[in-house]
Amino acid sequence: MSSFLPIILTVTGLILFEVISSVDNAIINAEVLSTMQPKARKWFLFWGLLFAVFVIRGFLPWLIVWATNPSLGFIGALTATFSSDPSIHESIALSAPILLIGGGTFLLFLFFHWLFLEPKSFGLKGERFFYSKGVWFYAVISILLAVIVWYAIQRNPLMAFGAVVGSTAFFITHGFKQNAEQRERDLVKKDLSDISKIFYLEIIDMTFSIDGVLGAFAFTLSVPLILIGNGIGAFVVRELTLSNIERVKKYIYIKNGAMYSILFLGLIMILDSFGVHIPAWVSPVTTFSAVGYFFFKSHRARKF
Repeated sequence: MSSFLPIILTVTGLILFEVISSVDNAIINAEVLSTMQPKARKWFLFWGLLFAVFVIRGFLPWLIVWATNPSLGFIGALTATFSSDPSIHESIALSAPILLIGGGTFLLFLFFHWLFLEPKSFGLKGERFFYSKGVWFYAVISILLAVIVWYAIQRNPLMAFGAVVGSTAFFITHGFKQNAEQRERDLVKKDLSDISKIFYLEIIDMTFSIDGVLGAFAFTLSVPLILIGNGIGAFVVRELTLSNIERVKKYIYIKNGAMYSILFLGLIMILDSFGVHIPAWVSPVTTFSAVGYFFFKSHRARKF
Protein backbone atom coordinates (compact mmCIF):
# COMPACT_ATOMS: atom_id res chain seq x y z
CA MET A 1 0.00 0.00 0.00
CA SER A 2 2.83 2.38 0.88
CA SER A 3 4.24 2.01 -2.64
CA PHE A 4 1.03 3.51 -4.03
CA LEU A 5 1.06 6.56 -1.77
CA PRO A 6 3.60 8.53 -3.88
CA ILE A 7 1.56 7.76 -7.00
CA ILE A 8 -1.69 8.83 -5.34
CA LEU A 9 -0.07 12.02 -4.06
CA THR A 10 1.37 12.80 -7.49
CA VAL A 11 -1.89 12.21 -9.36
CA THR A 12 -3.86 14.24 -6.81
CA GLY A 13 -1.37 17.09 -7.16
CA LEU A 14 -1.63 16.92 -10.95
CA ILE A 15 -5.43 17.08 -10.77
CA LEU A 16 -5.39 20.13 -8.49
CA PHE A 17 -2.75 21.91 -10.57
CA GLU A 18 -4.64 21.23 -13.81
CA VAL A 19 -7.85 22.61 -12.30
CA ILE A 20 -6.40 25.83 -10.89
CA SER A 21 -4.25 26.54 -13.95
CA SER A 22 -7.35 26.16 -16.17
CA VAL A 23 -9.70 28.50 -14.28
CA ASP A 24 -9.26 31.31 -16.82
CA ASN A 25 -9.95 28.86 -19.62
CA ALA A 26 -13.11 27.64 -17.85
CA ILE A 27 -14.40 31.21 -17.54
CA ILE A 28 -13.86 31.83 -21.25
CA ASN A 29 -15.57 28.55 -22.13
CA ALA A 30 -18.55 29.37 -19.90
CA GLU A 31 -19.04 32.80 -21.48
CA VAL A 32 -18.99 31.39 -25.01
CA LEU A 33 -21.08 28.29 -24.21
CA SER A 34 -23.85 30.53 -22.85
CA THR A 35 -24.36 31.81 -26.42
CA MET A 36 -24.59 28.34 -28.00
CA GLN A 37 -27.45 25.91 -28.55
CA PRO A 38 -27.87 23.05 -25.98
CA LYS A 39 -26.90 20.40 -28.54
CA ALA A 40 -23.69 22.22 -29.42
CA ARG A 41 -22.86 22.70 -25.73
CA LYS A 42 -23.25 18.97 -25.08
CA TRP A 43 -21.15 18.16 -28.13
CA PHE A 44 -18.31 20.41 -26.95
CA LEU A 45 -18.44 19.19 -23.35
CA PHE A 46 -18.23 15.52 -24.42
CA TRP A 47 -16.14 15.39 -27.58
CA GLY A 48 -14.18 18.46 -26.59
CA LEU A 49 -13.26 16.71 -23.34
CA LEU A 50 -11.97 13.66 -25.22
CA PHE A 51 -9.92 15.92 -27.48
CA ALA A 52 -8.59 17.91 -24.51
CA VAL A 53 -7.55 14.78 -22.60
CA PHE A 54 -6.19 12.42 -25.23
CA VAL A 55 -4.96 14.80 -27.93
CA ILE A 56 -3.69 17.77 -25.94
CA ARG A 57 -2.95 16.59 -22.40
CA GLY A 58 -1.99 13.13 -23.60
CA PHE A 59 -0.18 13.70 -26.87
CA LEU A 60 1.71 16.88 -25.89
CA PRO A 61 3.63 15.46 -22.89
CA TRP A 62 4.25 12.29 -24.87
CA LEU A 63 5.66 14.39 -27.72
CA ILE A 64 7.84 16.41 -25.32
CA VAL A 65 9.35 13.29 -23.74
CA TRP A 66 9.96 11.79 -27.17
CA ALA A 67 11.59 15.01 -28.44
CA THR A 68 14.03 15.03 -25.53
CA ASN A 69 14.59 11.25 -25.77
CA PRO A 70 14.51 10.47 -29.53
CA SER A 71 16.46 7.25 -28.99
CA LEU A 72 13.47 5.78 -27.13
CA GLY A 73 11.26 5.92 -30.18
CA PHE A 74 7.71 7.26 -30.35
CA ILE A 75 6.06 4.33 -28.52
CA GLY A 76 8.98 3.88 -26.17
CA ALA A 77 8.54 7.42 -24.82
CA LEU A 78 5.14 6.38 -23.47
CA THR A 79 6.15 3.01 -22.02
CA ALA A 80 9.63 3.98 -20.80
CA THR A 81 8.55 4.72 -17.24
CA PHE A 82 7.29 1.13 -16.88
CA SER A 83 10.44 -0.42 -18.27
CA SER A 84 13.06 -2.08 -16.07
CA ASP A 85 15.77 -1.64 -18.71
CA PRO A 86 18.65 0.34 -17.09
CA SER A 87 19.62 1.89 -20.44
CA ILE A 88 16.15 3.43 -20.80
CA HIS A 89 16.26 4.90 -17.31
CA GLU A 90 19.73 6.27 -18.02
CA SER A 91 18.50 7.89 -21.24
CA ILE A 92 15.63 9.57 -19.41
CA ALA A 93 17.93 10.73 -16.61
CA LEU A 94 20.38 12.27 -19.07
CA SER A 95 17.73 14.18 -21.02
CA ALA A 96 15.55 15.18 -18.05
CA PRO A 97 17.55 18.35 -17.23
CA ILE A 98 16.87 19.73 -20.72
CA LEU A 99 13.14 19.21 -20.31
CA LEU A 100 13.06 20.48 -16.72
CA ILE A 101 15.02 23.66 -17.34
CA GLY A 102 12.84 24.50 -20.36
CA GLY A 103 9.62 23.93 -18.44
CA GLY A 104 10.94 25.75 -15.39
CA THR A 105 11.94 28.80 -17.43
CA PHE A 106 8.48 28.87 -19.01
CA LEU A 107 6.76 28.74 -15.62
CA LEU A 108 8.95 31.44 -14.08
CA PHE A 109 8.24 33.76 -17.02
CA LEU A 110 4.55 33.00 -16.60
CA PHE A 111 4.63 33.94 -12.91
CA PHE A 112 6.51 37.20 -13.41
CA HIS A 113 4.18 38.22 -16.23
CA TRP A 114 1.25 37.78 -13.85
CA LEU A 115 3.08 39.57 -11.01
CA PHE A 116 4.11 42.62 -13.04
CA LEU A 117 1.49 43.00 -15.77
CA GLU A 118 -1.79 41.18 -15.17
CA PRO A 119 -4.70 42.83 -13.29
CA LYS A 120 -5.39 40.90 -10.09
CA SER A 121 -6.91 40.87 -6.64
CA PHE A 122 -3.94 41.64 -4.42
CA GLY A 123 -3.58 38.71 -2.03
CA LEU A 124 -0.16 39.40 -0.49
CA LYS A 125 1.79 42.47 0.51
CA GLY A 126 4.09 43.51 -2.30
CA GLU A 127 1.86 42.45 -5.18
CA ARG A 128 0.51 45.98 -5.62
CA PHE A 129 4.07 47.35 -5.67
CA PHE A 130 5.22 44.95 -8.40
CA TYR A 131 2.09 45.62 -10.43
CA SER A 132 2.86 49.35 -10.31
CA LYS A 133 6.34 48.59 -11.71
CA GLY A 134 5.10 46.66 -14.74
CA VAL A 135 7.62 48.35 -17.03
CA TRP A 136 10.32 46.27 -15.33
CA PHE A 137 8.87 42.93 -16.43
CA TYR A 138 10.99 42.56 -19.58
CA ALA A 139 14.14 43.65 -17.77
CA VAL A 140 13.57 41.09 -15.00
CA ILE A 141 12.92 38.12 -17.29
CA SER A 142 15.82 39.09 -19.60
CA ILE A 143 18.23 39.10 -16.66
CA LEU A 144 16.68 35.88 -15.34
CA LEU A 145 17.14 34.14 -18.69
CA ALA A 146 20.73 35.40 -18.98
CA VAL A 147 21.58 34.02 -15.52
CA ILE A 148 19.92 30.64 -16.20
CA VAL A 149 21.66 30.28 -19.58
CA TRP A 150 25.01 31.34 -18.13
CA TYR A 151 25.00 28.60 -15.50
CA ALA A 152 23.35 26.04 -17.79
CA ILE A 153 25.85 26.41 -20.62
CA GLN A 154 28.67 25.57 -18.24
CA ARG A 155 26.91 22.37 -17.26
CA ASN A 156 25.45 21.29 -20.61
CA PRO A 157 24.96 23.43 -23.75
CA LEU A 158 21.72 21.57 -24.48
CA MET A 159 20.37 22.73 -21.11
CA ALA A 160 21.04 26.32 -22.15
CA PHE A 161 19.18 25.65 -25.40
CA GLY A 162 16.32 24.13 -23.39
CA ALA A 163 16.03 27.33 -21.34
CA VAL A 164 15.87 29.41 -24.52
CA VAL A 165 13.19 27.11 -25.93
CA GLY A 166 11.21 27.55 -22.70
CA SER A 167 11.35 31.33 -23.00
CA THR A 168 10.38 31.14 -26.67
CA ALA A 169 7.41 28.92 -25.82
CA PHE A 170 6.27 31.49 -23.27
CA PHE A 171 6.19 34.37 -25.76
CA ILE A 172 4.47 32.27 -28.42
CA THR A 173 1.73 31.06 -26.07
CA HIS A 174 1.39 34.52 -24.53
CA GLY A 175 0.59 35.91 -27.96
CA PHE A 176 -2.02 33.20 -28.48
CA LYS A 177 -3.57 33.93 -25.08
CA GLN A 178 -3.90 37.62 -25.85
CA ASN A 179 -5.57 36.70 -29.11
CA ALA A 180 -7.83 34.26 -27.21
CA GLU A 181 -9.10 37.06 -24.97
CA GLN A 182 -9.96 39.17 -28.01
CA ARG A 183 -11.49 36.15 -29.73
CA GLU A 184 -13.69 35.53 -26.68
CA ARG A 185 -15.29 38.95 -27.11
CA ASP A 186 -15.82 38.22 -30.81
CA LEU A 187 -17.37 34.83 -30.10
CA VAL A 188 -19.80 36.30 -27.59
CA LYS A 189 -20.78 39.39 -29.57
CA LYS A 190 -20.71 38.21 -33.17
CA ASP A 191 -23.32 36.01 -34.79
CA LEU A 192 -21.04 33.07 -35.55
CA SER A 193 -22.14 29.48 -36.06
CA ASP A 194 -21.86 27.06 -33.17
CA ILE A 195 -19.39 24.99 -35.19
CA SER A 196 -17.09 28.02 -35.52
CA LYS A 197 -17.35 28.67 -31.79
CA ILE A 198 -16.48 25.06 -30.97
CA PHE A 199 -13.47 25.23 -33.27
CA TYR A 200 -12.17 28.40 -31.61
CA LEU A 201 -12.82 27.03 -28.12
CA GLU A 202 -10.67 24.01 -28.90
CA ILE A 203 -7.83 26.25 -30.08
CA ILE A 204 -8.16 28.41 -26.95
CA ASP A 205 -8.16 25.28 -24.77
CA MET A 206 -5.02 24.04 -26.49
CA THR A 207 -3.26 27.34 -25.76
CA PHE A 208 -4.21 27.42 -22.10
CA SER A 209 -3.39 23.73 -21.55
CA ILE A 210 0.33 24.25 -22.19
CA ASP A 211 0.80 25.75 -18.70
CA GLY A 212 -0.66 22.65 -17.07
CA VAL A 213 1.27 20.22 -19.27
CA LEU A 214 4.67 21.81 -18.65
CA GLY A 215 3.97 22.24 -14.94
CA ALA A 216 3.07 18.56 -14.74
CA PHE A 217 6.69 17.61 -15.33
CA ALA A 218 7.54 19.14 -11.94
CA PHE A 219 5.45 16.32 -10.44
CA THR A 220 6.62 13.42 -12.59
CA LEU A 221 8.22 12.46 -15.90
CA SER A 222 5.74 9.61 -16.29
CA VAL A 223 3.51 10.32 -19.28
CA PRO A 224 0.79 7.86 -18.16
CA LEU A 225 0.54 9.54 -14.74
CA ILE A 226 0.41 12.98 -16.39
CA LEU A 227 -2.34 11.73 -18.69
CA ILE A 228 -4.37 10.41 -15.73
CA GLY A 229 -3.90 13.46 -13.52
CA ASN A 230 -4.39 16.09 -16.19
CA GLY A 231 -7.23 14.11 -17.74
CA ILE A 232 -9.20 13.99 -14.51
CA GLY A 233 -8.39 17.66 -13.94
CA ALA A 234 -9.71 18.52 -17.40
CA PHE A 235 -12.94 16.68 -16.59
CA VAL A 236 -13.33 18.67 -13.36
CA VAL A 237 -12.78 21.91 -15.28
CA ARG A 238 -15.53 20.92 -17.74
CA GLU A 239 -17.89 20.32 -14.80
CA LEU A 240 -17.02 23.73 -13.35
CA THR A 241 -17.65 25.25 -16.75
CA LEU A 242 -21.08 23.68 -16.89
CA SER A 243 -22.43 24.27 -13.40
CA ASN A 244 -20.35 26.24 -10.91
CA ILE A 245 -18.31 28.84 -12.80
CA GLU A 246 -20.09 31.80 -11.19
CA ARG A 247 -19.28 30.39 -7.78
CA VAL A 248 -15.64 29.93 -8.76
CA LYS A 249 -15.42 33.58 -9.82
CA LYS A 250 -16.30 34.61 -6.26
CA TYR A 251 -13.09 33.07 -4.97
CA ILE A 252 -11.08 36.10 -5.95
CA TYR A 253 -7.65 34.83 -4.86
CA ILE A 254 -7.74 31.41 -6.55
CA LYS A 255 -5.66 32.77 -9.45
CA ASN A 256 -3.07 33.96 -6.92
CA GLY A 257 -2.81 30.41 -5.57
CA ALA A 258 -2.36 29.08 -9.08
CA MET A 259 0.41 31.54 -9.89
CA TYR A 260 2.35 31.01 -6.67
CA SER A 261 2.20 27.26 -7.21
CA ILE A 262 3.53 27.92 -10.73
CA LEU A 263 6.40 29.93 -9.19
CA PHE A 264 7.30 27.11 -6.80
CA LEU A 265 7.01 24.43 -9.50
CA GLY A 266 9.19 26.49 -11.83
CA LEU A 267 11.87 26.82 -9.15
CA ILE A 268 11.68 23.10 -8.39
CA MET A 269 12.18 22.26 -12.07
CA ILE A 270 15.14 24.64 -12.41
CA LEU A 271 16.84 23.32 -9.27
CA ASP A 272 16.16 19.72 -10.30
CA SER A 273 17.69 20.36 -13.72
CA PHE A 274 20.94 21.43 -12.01
CA GLY A 275 21.08 18.24 -9.98
CA VAL A 276 19.53 19.44 -6.70
CA HIS A 277 17.58 16.51 -5.29
CA ILE A 278 13.93 17.46 -4.71
CA PRO A 279 11.78 14.74 -3.07
CA ALA A 280 8.77 13.70 -5.15
CA TRP A 281 6.31 14.81 -2.47
CA VAL A 282 7.48 18.45 -2.52
CA SER A 283 5.65 19.47 -5.71
CA PRO A 284 2.17 18.22 -4.72
CA VAL A 285 2.49 19.39 -1.10
CA THR A 286 3.63 22.84 -2.24
CA THR A 287 0.71 23.05 -4.65
CA PHE A 288 -1.79 21.98 -1.97
CA SER A 289 -0.34 24.55 0.44
CA ALA A 290 -0.38 27.50 -1.98
CA VAL A 291 -3.85 26.77 -3.31
CA GLY A 292 -5.22 25.95 0.14
CA TYR A 293 -3.97 29.23 1.63
CA PHE A 294 -5.53 31.39 -1.08
CA PHE A 295 -8.71 29.31 -1.14
CA PHE A 296 -9.33 30.01 2.54
CA LYS A 297 -8.31 33.63 2.05
CA SER A 298 -10.91 33.87 -0.74
CA HIS A 299 -13.50 32.14 1.44
CA ARG A 300 -12.95 34.65 4.23
CA ALA A 301 -13.15 37.56 1.79
CA ARG A 302 -16.59 36.36 0.63
CA LYS A 303 -17.96 36.79 4.15
CA PHE A 304 -17.17 40.50 4.26
